[in-house]
Amino acid sequence: MLREPLVQFLLLGTALFALYSFFAGEEGPGNAEYEIYLTPDELLQMNVYFESQWKRQPNLEEFGRLLEIRVEEEILYREALAMGLDQDDTIVRRRMAQKMKFLAEDVAAARDPGINELRRWFVDNSRLFALPGRISFRQVYFSPDQRGAQARQAAEIALMQLAGQPIDSPLTAELGDSIMLQDYFGDRSVESLAQVFGPAFAQEVRRLPPGSWQGPIESGLGWHLVFIDFLEPGRLPDFSEVEPEVRNAWLAEQKEAAYRTAYEEMRAKYTILLPAGVDSADQVQGEETP
Repeated sequence: MLREPLVQFLLLGTALFALYSFFAGEEGPGNAEYEIYLTPDELLQMNVYFESQWKRQPNLEEFGRLLEIRVEEEILYREALAMGLDQDDTIVRRRMAQKMKFLAEDVAAARDPGINELRRWFVDNSRLFALPGRISFRQVYFSPDQRGAQARQAAEIALMQLAGQPIDSPLTAELGDSIMLQDYFGDRSVESLAQVFGPAFAQEVRRLPPGSWQGPIESGLGWHLVFIDFLEPGRLPDFSEVEPEVRNAWLAEQKEAAYRTAYEEMRAKYTILLPAGVDSADQVQGEETP
């Protein structure tokens, strides 16, 4: 075993740390409060971290620097606690609360669900994995800025001219107005269209039949004629299509449930006291309680 690099590293690290502690101890106050003890696991973590960064074992000098960084961190931490710097610090409070939440959630993460349990959970929560419909269409735009109140009427006239024309008819360039958006939108979800044109436009487009020019349809930009090239309705996927996503969602739900249970147990131990005369948060904010 003595020939193993990892064992040699640990022995070297332990010896170096013992030497460091000996010389440092001569100048220290000489009681346990000022002793810093690093376990073999912590020394190993230093080695693993260095190796992950540099793809090799640290030499004696490099390990000494790692050790000093760890000791410096510990000293500053202890001195900060001694000065009470952890008190009334919002960042410290949030970080510690976050760590407590992670500890509570770890209870759920320790259990791996079987495939049958995941399938049952998927059936009860299938709406979470519904796949949105996909649409491909070409548009011809009519600008209210250029045409004023006549924009819709111009779109209606153009629709009659485009009746029976294919999606790539040359007439589209002659009849419509210029717009900074593309003329063709391929394989888009209703949600993505809503972000560009507005929810009302997206919902109306999804109800149109494919294969012909339709409209006029109003958006937040103006009036549009559209030719639906492809329309795939939304659907619920099969479990096999989304098994990894189901597992992640199941785990998130279990973590939340584990946290809520743990928090309720912790919360039950505490009594909340408010200043005299204050019965609710509304009064703290200066509002009268009905």
